[in-house]
Amino acid sequence: MKETIEILPFPDDYEGAVRATLLSFTEDKPSRRAVLYLHGYVDYFFQTHMARVFVEAGWDFFALDLRKYGRSILPHQHPYYCRDLHEYFPEIDRAIERIETQAYRQIVLLGHSTGGLIASLYAAEGKYRQKLDALVLNSPFFEFNTGWFKRNVAIPLVGMLSRLFPYAHKRNELSPHYFTSVHRSEKGEWDFDTRWKPKEGVPLYFAWLRAIRRGQRRLHRGLGLTLPVLVLHSARSAWGNSWEENFSGSDTVLNVSHIRRYALRLGDRVTDVAIDGGLHDLTLSAPKIRREVFDTILFWLGQHTH
Repeated sequence: MKETIEILPFPDDYEGAVRATLLSFTEDKPSRRAVLYLHGYVDYFFQTHMARVFVEAGWDFFALDLRKYGRSILPHQHPYYCRDLHEYFPEIDRAIERIETQAYRQIVLLGHSTGGLIASLYAAEGKYRQKLDALVLNSPFFEFNTGWFKRNVAIPLVGMLSRLFPYAHKRNELSPHYFTSVHRSEKGEWDFDTRWKPKEGVPLYFAWLRAIRRGQRRLHRGLGLTLPVLVLHSARSAWGNSWEENFSGSDTVLNVSHIRRYALRLGDRVTDVAIDGGLHDLTLSAPKIRREVFDTILFWLGQHTH
């Protein structure tokens, strides 16, 4: 499997110079089918085992490190920051243009968590949405995993505050248990760059909260997608203040009941699959579980792409 990395420059935004990073994984003889992957929040692409599975199955694999994430972070930028999820559309456009130059007959957009929300919005509104043959979502971030008051009162209020103070923020409330469940130094099997995917919380910008809420509300109203969509998620969620063994087989980030509920708002060709024992990023689950995840995706693609 051959790997290439391309830096994609873009016009300056409100912080200055901007770039994204496109990673490509191919065989010597190119396929005519391509997968484009979008990572989640406080994340970047390191799942080369996933790329290998797709390449061995006859799909060339592309992945973006979105602007202000991972390999794309520049010194003057606030990492993981955005004011509107549409800010990421230009790099998706550019990636699809790169893929198109190689005459691929099929393009599948695959998104994880926040990347799943972005991918869903792109499939509905993106410049090249008509070029997509299918959408695959791995534990998509369709709703905040908080109580009613935070979702419907606190987040909208701080979102309004961000319009006056763009970099207003608070301490992030992400659970450290997910890191514990996946990183090799603790209870997981994966070695990734903790500068780009840290265990410690990062600033939770109110502008980011507002951008996510606006994207989710757009999805909640219904996207009306006509392409086939596969939504995968763990069979259960789990959370708590101290580590429990069931965290190694549950989504400790999102509430899977939210994913099930809002998957129905994507369109009329949605397949919903629960993976027993899956982590939030299903592709980082235990070997037997992630094999089930990949087999499910590849079987589904075989039925819904031609």
